Amino acid sequence: MRAVRFHQYGDPQVLAIEDAPEPHAGPGQLRIRVRAASVNPIDWKIRAGYLAEMMPTTFPAIPGSDAAGVVDEVGDGTSGVAIGDVVFGLAVSGSAAELAVLGAWAQVPAPWSLEQAAAAGLVSATAIAGLDTLGDLAGRTILLEGAAGGVGSAAVEIAVARGARVIGTASEVHHDFLRSLGATPVTYGDGLASRVAAVAPDGVDVALDLAGSGSLADLVKIVGDPAKVATVADFAAAALGVTVVQGAANAATNLALAAELGARGSYTPRIEATFPMERTAEAHARAQAGHTEGKVVLTL
Repeated sequence: MRAVRFHQYGDPQVLAIEDAPEPHAGPGQLRIRVRAASVNPIDWKIRAGYLAEMMPTTFPAIPGSDAAGVVDEVGDGTSGVAIGDVVFGLAVSGSAAELAVLGAWAQVPAPWSLEQAAAAGLVSATAIAGLDTLGDLAGRTILLEGAAGGVGSAAVEIAVARGARVIGTASEVHHDFLRSLGATPVTYGDGLASRVAAVAPDGVDVALDLAGSGSLADLVKIVGDPAKVATVADFAAAALGVTVVQGAANAATNLALAAELGARGSYTPRIEATFPMERTAEAHARAQAGHTEGKVVLTL
């Protein structure tokens, strides 16, 4: 099969399209013919070597954490899915390839394109896991730090669907985007507490950090209780008593929930840009530059 691979850590130019061995579905897994895959922060961080100590890579490696496509192989003990089904989910083999093995998945809802489905995998599972940590959101005010990116934009729509009033932080250029998702935007950075107080004079009930920008202490002060703050991106949270969310926890259940919201029109995965697989290096560079509205997606 054709796949994007890299043989050493480095900048996006280490990525190249090569022939690679086909992966096969193991027990409880399935394989898809990939139609689209997304670029997540963890993908370019692994490629760049930033996570080499925590997540050592065996070379050559195929990047990619999630994808959407057509099922063409079903592993032993895998139920509820058949060859020919169109699914999206989380990859256990690199997803920037013609074939990828998924360990958790859901059917693609009718309103979504395959590119949107590919954009939904890791971000929707992570957003739902983070929001679940904070309990029932109906009638409550939630502050989302880093609300315009892939996980953030998913978290905004899902929190709104759960009945929350959402305040989202982003640079000013993304404020109209956040309003279109149903959030009240504020600018992140110094003075955040006063800006939040101006739009939420009755206070904020809970907060979820999606950016990992070092703002947890401020979020705790705004909410008033570290038990009401969670992060998906700042692993230095323990010292503050903040919960660190594992995005892949309950992945199959959370992907199914995201698909249900998609079918109802309550959650639409947002795409910043699409690139053909042949331009994966450009896609990685775009994602790594940050400040996106939604996800960067590869098409095959």
